[in-house]
Amino acid sequence: MNYLIVGLGNIGVEYVNTRHNMGFMVLDAWAQASNIVFESGRYGSTAMISFKGRRFTLLKPSTYMNLSGKAVRYWMNELKIPLENLLVISDDLNIPFGTIRLRKNGSAGGHNGLTNINELIGTQEYARIRLGIGNEFGRGQQVDYVLGKLSEEELEEMKDISKRTIEGIKAWATIGADRAMNVVNTRPKH
Repeated sequence: MNYLIVGLGNIGVEYVNTRHNMGFMVLDAWAQASNIVFESGRYGSTAMISFKGRRFTLLKPSTYMNLSGKAVRYWMNELKIPLENLLVISDDLNIPFGTIRLRKNGSAGGHNGLTNINELIGTQEYARIRLGIGNEFGRGQQVDYVLGKLSEEELEEMKDISKRTIEGIKAWATIGADRAMNVVNTRPKH
């Protein structure tokens, strides 16, 4: 069973540790914990992980956030990944920081990366994990907030968020989305 796990983010030093790059951060944490490295390829960097007879291809698109669909469509075709084996990890400012939401499908919710994926693969019927970043910004400050750096405290919390997200992905692939949602969909511990 092959799965494509896409962490959304932007490439480049200026985007490291920003809220918009939390998808990349989860995949980096998984690769580091599994002692594997990403290799640069067409439209992104990939790494392979096996777990309980399943093969996960982790993808960090190099297309920049708003064109993520190009990378997702290419790698789905390249690896012959069925739609039900695609999972996308993105940041979400509509839910509080530290909250994790697994869904079997859904709208883009104003997220440009998800919007582009929906357009290029022609559906929104794929699993996604939304990582809350909160919405602590003033009017007209959304872009600065989303592209802003996580605080030291938030970076420390990202270790737990990444761990819980990875466990959620494994649960999604092994016990199914419905049961995995009961495990994954949590609120922050504050």
